[in-house]
Amino acid sequence: MSEGTELGRFLRARRAQVHPQDVGLRAGTGIRRTPGLRREELATLSGVSVGYLTRLERGSETRPSPAVVTALGEALQLSPEALQRLHELVALAAGRTPVPSPGPARAVRESVRTLLETLRPSPSYVVSRANDLLAANRPGLRLFPGITDWPPEHRNLTRYMFLHSMGRRLYRDWEKMAAHSAAHLRAMAGADPDMPELTQLVGELVVKSPEFARLWERYDVQARGGGQKHFQHPEVGSMCLSYEVMAISRTEGQRLVSYQATPGTPDHDAMLLLDMASPRDAELPEGV
Repeated sequence: MSEGTELGRFLRARRAQVHPQDVGLRAGTGIRRTPGLRREELATLSGVSVGYLTRLERGSETRPSPAVVTALGEALQLSPEALQRLHELVALAAGRTPVPSPGPARAVRESVRTLLETLRPSPSYVVSRANDLLAANRPGLRLFPGITDWPPEHRNLTRYMFLHSMGRRLYRDWEKMAAHSAAHLRAMAGADPDMPELTQLVGELVVKSPEFARLWERYDVQARGGGQKHFQHPEVGSMCLSYEVMAISRTEGQRLVSYQATPGTPDHDAMLLLDMASPRDAELPEGV
């Protein structure tokens, strides 16, 4: 998977995830040595020659037409986010790289910090474009047990999920959440492939986490929005919380994440417990 361009690696990885029956082809009775679609099958579905697709995957062809990109996206059954990533990789391979964005601002406006406090008891926090934890209210910080073992500049929620001893135990459906987290980073990489903080984070995780390395090579792409998360918290027990993600204006990609639960439910009671101070963690929000 190391040869060629990022475009070629993306195409090979996504081709391996599509089965012939998914696109109306017969798998046949023989043993298939190739996971997913064969190269000639994808070429036929996309209306290009096998030689042309081979050159795309190997990096010697870097300027497919918009029609070819669209056809490849349809044949590979790409989601809108993944198709956007494909277009970005085509532009990158052709040398049409975007103007690098300025480095991320880690400072969180005082008005946003005030907003975090008004959202209590809902666990709420601010993350950077690479998921660095920049600010949090008390329940938002307590939602991630043990994260304050790390210095503030090291507190990244993706790093926490894959490398912290509590990360795997916190999420009841860790495998699903981990796949979403890696796919979200892929989406962020498409928007700014040379983002220094993201490049450093991915490099660290690929080396230290075999699970992340495997998921990263799948080239799945998913934008991060709202939804639900199931937690098995060591202090407050099981809870299922819905959450929303909101972009903060006039920042370099900062996002505010806030969780909620229906009042009167066990999930809401568990959420309320996160906002209750104890002597051990009474000063948690300081410095975050």
